[in-house]
Amino acid sequence: MSKWRLLALLLLQAFGAQAADLAASPTTVTILGVDHAAQLVSERDQPALLEAFLDRVEPDAVCIERAPESYARNDYYEFTYEVQDVVVPFARRSGIELCPIDWEPPIEDQRLGFGMSLDVPPELRLLKGFPSFLSFGPEALKRDFFRADDPANLQKVTNWASTPAARGKDDLPRRLYLYRTYMQARRIAAAARAHPGGTVAVVVGEFHKHDIEAILKDEPGLRLVQPSSFGRPSAGDIAAHDRTEYRAAIASFNLLGLQSLSGAVDYGYVARAVEALEANGATAQTRLFRTRLDLLQGRIRREEAVERYRAIAAEAGDAKFSWNGVKDAARVDSYFDPFGNLDVRRRAWLEAARETWAMGDGAAANALLDACADGLSPRQRNQLRAYWERDVATTAAKRP
Repeated sequence: MSKWRLLALLLLQAFGAQAADLAASPTTVTILGVDHAAQLVSERDQPALLEAFLDRVEPDAVCIERAPESYARNDYYEFTYEVQDVVVPFARRSGIELCPIDWEPPIEDQRLGFGMSLDVPPELRLLKGFPSFLSFGPEALKRDFFRADDPANLQKVTNWASTPAARGKDDLPRRLYLYRTYMQARRIAAAARAHPGGTVAVVVGEFHKHDIEAILKDEPGLRLVQPSSFGRPSAGDIAAHDRTEYRAAIASFNLLGLQSLSGAVDYGYVARAVEALEANGATAQTRLFRTRLDLLQGRIRREEAVERYRAIAAEAGDAKFSWNGVKDAARVDSYFDPFGNLDVRRRAWLEAARETWAMGDGAAANALLDACADGLSPRQRNQLRAYWERDVATTAAKRP
């Protein structure tokens, strides 16, 4: 027997042994489909529930929706609140391995296909369309944690993915989606092979879930199970995993961001978050949240709100928000809020200016806005003024 035939035989034996080992100890993989950042508006999908679920699954590794190269730089998508603010911190606190599984086209290809780099927002974000600020409609307030387990809930995605665009030149998003999802599946398979007999949890946008499962269903050594098979964590488990930064994110997004203009706010959910923050002691942050909540619910008038905001600004010092969702600290905004990078003192001045403007006193409002802008960089001041002129001045009178 030649050495080449012997080598081939040995390789076949090795592959056979490996296949037998995989069959004997398959890796359990569960793919949780999420609606990115909807945890901030739906109590049935809240951040603490996601953390409690991962604790219940006890995975050896968690796969997250980010490309390995970006993850290595600690760089995440702006829109994946659940990844950088819930999954990654929990996994690191718990000693669970993190596996980035996303794929995205090179910057040059993004610019060629879309005319822009998808990760870089314009100097002023849009109110609607891409790339705009995030807000949800009323349906998101009722989103259930296990919603994506039912393929019927995502039938529109399935239809879109399987139907080419009417014009070929408009088909790039669908074609990239299919390739991207395939690459996500292959990286999940690699993570599973690295943990034979273990458990791998995947947290990914729900649009990808069922296509990934279809790609992996015949993968050797891998057993797919639905997240709902692990059961829903109890109210006690959820409470045990709640954190100050989760409550602050819920309050901030619903009270300060554009969500407050949407008409789709679960005030019970938000009030419970604010009350939990207040239970740990009154701070400039909690007083600002409380004032905004009382105003939006009609419990106080604008005049009282302005007085409270002024008092908060006078006492806040350099207090920061527990969460602000900011990715680029050189900007004044975040994906969640046109003014998300302001500290508590400046935010109080801004809110006082907003309500003063709505009462018809433009000169006083501009003076308050000047106080807000003091100490910001030239770029941040320009963005602050532009967002004010474009967004706040045209909508302030519509607010309660």
